[in-house]
Amino acid sequence: MRRSSVGKGLARIAAALAIGVLGARGPIQKLDRRLYRFVNRPRGARADAVAKGITELGSLWASGAASAALARAGRKRAAVDAMGAALAMWAVGQILKKVTDRPRPYQALEDSRLLIAEPSGTSWPSSHPAVLLTFVTVAARDLGACPASRAGLSALAGLVGMSRMYLGVHYPSDVAGGLLLGRGVADLWSTLVSSRVVPHPSADAPLQ
Repeated sequence: MRRSSVGKGLARIAAALAIGVLGARGPIQKLDRRLYRFVNRPRGARADAVAKGITELGSLWASGAASAALARAGRKRAAVDAMGAALAMWAVGQILKKVTDRPRPYQALEDSRLLIAEPSGTSWPSSHPAVLLTFVTVAARDLGACPASRAGLSALAGLVGMSRMYLGVHYPSDVAGGLLLGRGVADLWSTLVSSRVVPHPSADAPLQ
């Protein structure tokens, strides 16, 4: 089981890297830009406001707030575990951004709309959905969430990814790569790190 989880995590990370390479060149790049333009086109002030609100759920601040809420609810191990995984994903994302150095769509495409303040860093991977998916995946596992709840949380990360495209800061391949990385890092974290770094109390004794 442990080996299987590690294998799945590594496979997801490898798939993310492949998407990052293919999305930056050739026919895949053309499709990437076409899909981006479709998502990024104007849809009114209300859609703009919704996208700006949703996108913040993928920030480290949002993960920190969720972690604090879990701790206050007596689920301190889940809070520490999920936040540690989110920080690890963020760090991995920052390294990959420097390595790939892909310009953001609003920098590369003249017809692109930028609806938020210009972010720092480069385009691939999209760290907002990656960080959120890592956080909710690890937290849901620690909390024993049901499959429906896990699916809903994963869908929320997907919505954050859509908002990043709509707001003009990421291509579809950035988002797809970010989501795969987020799940892959969550798999590796839960398998290789959680049980060794984060104390695991008995089921009836939450971490103090």
